[in-house]
Amino acid sequence: DLGAHRLYLFLDAPCPEAEPVLADHPKIRVIQCDAQYWKRRGIQRPAKHQVRQSRNATHAYRRRPEVDWLAHIDVDEFLWTADDMANALAALPKAQNVARVRPAESLGGSFSYFKAFIPNDGKREETVAALYPEFGTYVKGGFLSHVTGKVFVRTGIENVELRIHRAFFDGTPGDGTDLAGVDLLHCHVGNWEDWLTAYRYRVEKGSYRAELSPALPRTLGGATLHELFTLLEEEEGKTGLRRFYDEVCADTPSLRERLSGRDLLLHRPLDLAGAISKQFPTWQKCVPDRDN
Repeated sequence: DLGAHRLYLFLDAPCPEAEPVLADHPKIRVIQCDAQYWKRRGIQRPAKHQVRQSRNATHAYRRRPEVDWLAHIDVDEFLWTADDMANALAALPKAQNVARVRPAESLGGSFSYFKAFIPNDGKREETVAALYPEFGTYVKGGFLSHVTGKVFVRTGIENVELRIHRAFFDGTPGDGTDLAGVDLLHCHVGNWEDWLTAYRYRVEKGSYRAELSPALPRTLGGATLHELFTLLEEEEGKTGLRRFYDEVCADTPSLRERLSGRDLLLHRPLDLAGAISKQFPTWQKCVPDRDN
């Protein structure tokens, strides 16, 4: 909908219902990542999905991507700009090869209201603690997921390797300024039932897994989300998880008010159903509108 010339969609598992509809779109190239795909690539299928994503993003970059800028974006992330995406990228200096898009995280169940990114300006921890008095020390920047964002990378450069949140040039991390006026809307948090459905996988293999670092250094009493969730489950079961969700995630008037009071509430109405209807007019299913 923002005018991307090409979308490379890597299906990590078969989706026979959606694949022909997606492949029929003139701007979309669908790549089925089955056993034959990895065999053709000469790669044993990586066990971790994060590694598969990085390999696929790098593959898309190196295969003549037919665009001037390429970004790796997850299925639950959406670019938002009030201006023109192509103009925003074209305005970057010719010497700049990386542009970062900072995230905003959805309030639970909403496709319209998001928490804004809090810069790490020395006051971030104080702000987060005020927003979330009980659980703020466990959520970096007030987000359950990443605060790093994603990067656009200028194409046509040799020896580039894409990772999930950054790009490497000849093994050196690329540096670039934030892309002004563009948000990466991360619909990481659904309503309580949706969040709970995704919770177990995230605790074991995803964004709440054990090896990730705590939001605060351990020397300051920090603990990881994995440790917090394990403790809550052991002591309170789902009741403890719901208490966390209600304070940090739920789209409530109270949280909207707290965020708004610090200029951290973003209204970014994603008309996903409308976009799907426009891009795939023969598709009979659409995303339910859960906003108010």
